[in-house]
Amino acid sequence: MAVAHINGIGTAVPEHDIHHPINAVMRNMIPDQRTRQVFDRMAERSGIGHRYSFMHADEIVNEQDIDASGFYPRGNFPSTRARMELYEIEALRLATRAVAALQLEVPMAMLESITHLVVVSCTGFTAPGLDLQLVTALGLRPDVQRTLIGFMGCSAAVPALRVAYQAVHANPAARVLVVNLELCSLHLQETPDLNCLLSLMLFGDGASAALVTAQPTGIAMLDFLAIIIPDSNDLITWHIGDQGFNMHLSGQVPQRINQTLREDMKRAGANRILRGQQVKDFDLWAIHPGGRSVLDAVQNGLGLSTNDLSSSRRILNNFGNMSSATVMFVLQDFLHQQQHEARGLAMAFGPGMVAETFRFQMAS
Repeated sequence: MAVAHINGIGTAVPEHDIHHPINAVMRNMIPDQRTRQVFDRMAERSGIGHRYSFMHADEIVNEQDIDASGFYPRGNFPSTRARMELYEIEALRLATRAVAALQLEVPMAMLESITHLVVVSCTGFTAPGLDLQLVTALGLRPDVQRTLIGFMGCSAAVPALRVAYQAVHANPAARVLVVNLELCSLHLQETPDLNCLLSLMLFGDGASAALVTAQPTGIAMLDFLAIIIPDSNDLITWHIGDQGFNMHLSGQVPQRINQTLREDMKRAGANRILRGQQVKDFDLWAIHPGGRSVLDAVQNGLGLSTNDLSSSRRILNNFGNMSSATVMFVLQDFLHQQQHEARGLAMAFGPGMVAETFRFQMAS
């Protein structure tokens, strides 16, 4: 049976770093001084130094005004329709930049005759969708097999790779292009609610493009496993509102992750997150950096060292949480480190609450 490999990963973010300006804007939405101080303290401890957006940096005017172009006017934030109209333009632009970055990572011949296209996004909807936009923009063959994975949140990259894995197992000649595209800053909310603002403070825009084939280079994907955490479906939610999509990220998420991992470690069996193995059996940990507290919870729950999550923490600092695209940035970091034959486990958490995982091994 053919072994599916991630041969290369290209990544892209918009040009404009909005982390500190947008934090200032959100801080100004809070009327109470004490609550502002809590926001400031959480921002300082977030582990995030940069987040990027389609919004131009020079459009972030000051703490009173959000953008000079008028897309986010104070007191009258745009409708969901207006946000989706902008998504249709900006999503393709950023996704094609990620594909261009992929072309620098793998031989051009490997990108010819793509047989499957898997597109992931939870921050926008349109039809014809981003999948068909990419077929046209990239000149893909008209019989390319398309799969669109939507609204699965931060964990969606793993099911997308599973689709690619299954395609290569079914046909070793398959060449699968997997694109993750998230425009999280399209869903900025005007609210004094601290919990909402703290959630928004985590997210930025980003995209990844990966090639998956049977060619034995890059990252070999060994197996996949999803664990649905019981009684947790209200901890991470993502609903469509009249003014964008509304994110709810409970403060209980890190605790439940920690608890789930600790309990899972006590149980043996191939259907557990570690597949009956021990922490020492893994060299690399591709953990989705959903936030500093999420990474702390994984580190404590599994008993990992600080160095084990250095790549995830670096990606969090440099880009923030880009929803489904973020774990792909971590995997790209491993590819660039060229740790031949190192064994690893990838893990991402999403609404459900679900832990999506796969074991992998760096090619020799």
